Amino acid sequence: MPLALLRRPDPEHLEVEHEGASLHIALRRRPTARRITLRVSAATGEVVITLPSRTAVNTAQRFAASHAGWIAARLARVPARVLFEPGAEVPLRGEAHRICLRDTRSGAVRVVRENDASVISVSCDPAHVARRVRDFLAREARRDLAEAIERYAPRLGQRPTRMTLRDTRSRWGSCTARGELNFSWRLILAPPMVLDYLVAHEMAHLREMNHSPRFWALLGDLCPNVEAAEAWLKRNGSSLHRYG
Repeated sequence: MPLALLRRPDPEHLEVEHEGASLHIALRRRPTARRITLRVSAATGEVVITLPSRTAVNTAQRFAASHAGWIAARLARVPARVLFEPGAEVPLRGEAHRICLRDTRSGAVRVVRENDASVISVSCDPAHVARRVRDFLAREARRDLAEAIERYAPRLGQRPTRMTLRDTRSRWGSCTARGELNFSWRLILAPPMVLDYLVAHEMAHLREMNHSPRFWALLGDLCPNVEAAEAWLKRNGSSLHRYG
């Protein structure tokens, strides 16, 4: 019987101890991997260990244990989660807004000003606040993205075939060969110039499906805030994933 058939199935996760705390590590195998790698997501705090096909789980366990201090240090740098719940502060177009539950009757989610502060006012069953706020933010994102697309389409002479919203972890936007644009709804949390830049970036790909000098020249003609927006995303982008 082949050795591969005798090997026990891999566990989904490993556990290692560090200073009295248990660290939870997702285990993945990748046939193309040549060595063990560890990754801690700056966005979500997920810890993943990736193994080559023939590496034993016990070897991975020892490797993870030997890097427990490094894992803990990386996790300590991950921003704390902010749930969509009454009293929480979340950014909307880069400005802090406090979530306020008005009553338990179903009603529209809207932004109001109270005592010189911006408030996301929610009326619904308390159990549904998170979903209502998330849906509201997605609607606002879709509206702002659509408006930006309409601003750039005449200047580019092209428009996307479709626009969709997602909750991606590694990319804020993308453009397919079919001319479909995809964006993270979390862009509504960032300052408007960031969302505007991402739309210009992906629409430029409708003409230049690459990152060649011609692409960057086209993008620079379309959008005046390329450097500022990219710098903001580099500094703050991962923090947008802490919300919700």
